[in-house]
Amino acid sequence: MLRINRSAGLPHVALVIVAAMSQFALAAPPTGERVFYTGHSFHMFVPPLVDQLAKSAGITDHRTAGRQGIGGSKVIQHWDKADAENTAKQALRSGEVDVFTMAPHLMVPDPGITNFVELGLKHNAGVKFYLQASWYPFDVADPEKRIRDNAARDAMKIEDLQAAVDEWRTRLEAQADDLNKQHGKKCVYITPVGDAVVKLRAMIVAGKFPGITKQSELFRDPIGHGLGPIMALAAYCNYAAIYKASPEGLTMTIPDVTPEQHKILQQIAWETVSGYAYSGVKTGAR
Repeated sequence: MLRINRSAGLPHVALVIVAAMSQFALAAPPTGERVFYTGHSFHMFVPPLVDQLAKSAGITDHRTAGRQGIGGSKVIQHWDKADAENTAKQALRSGEVDVFTMAPHLMVPDPGITNFVELGLKHNAGVKFYLQASWYPFDVADPEKRIRDNAARDAMKIEDLQAAVDEWRTRLEAQADDLNKQHGKKCVYITPVGDAVVKLRAMIVAGKFPGITKQSELFRDPIGHGLGPIMALAAYCNYAAIYKASPEGLTMTIPDVTPEQHKILQQIAWETVSGYAYSGVKTGAR
């Protein structure tokens, strides 16, 4: 409760009220976004989880505007989908999308990204595009080091995982730079989920993540489909990028993730996203 000293002069009272109102404004939830999601199986579990996070944050006008998932897809496959069934194109043409996500596969640059950005800006000059830079399928590109079974993950070196993510993300950054330059503004962003996953795996190797002692316990197959902690981490990263706000303290329901684990995953997500310039949250170190 705001307490005012009645003996104070009116200017002082006014200043106190203005300060209180400013604090309230800072604490108010961000404006909701209309989000359309496209991608593959490393991304398409994210929409309902972000919905939960937005609700937990008190963002009443958040809305999932739609989703279009294709297993193992490149972005160009979403673009090439027949127009009558292409809900992604239809949504962008409506002009009623504020945020449009894509989850590129290993083929980068991807002409589908370029095409969707051009289409979206044509119908809504303010639409923002987020590219999820995922964790590397089968862990790394090197045929000699790629895993053949999930248990092999336990012997993977963190530096090899990071090098694979760095190379993939760097190619995404180059395409984002080209598109932002072409359109004369920052409209294409990158959500660094892969980097966050490597940090989580490093914590497990170091014995610092409660309840999980092996890297393989994060995944259900050699490809890299994630279990609860990976899904939660990806959702936290996407929420942080879209809303430019920390997910710390928010709640969502997801199997096999403890409250203690959620807290750490939220910290990893915010540290990773807020420290990365291409996320658009704040200027990062790289």
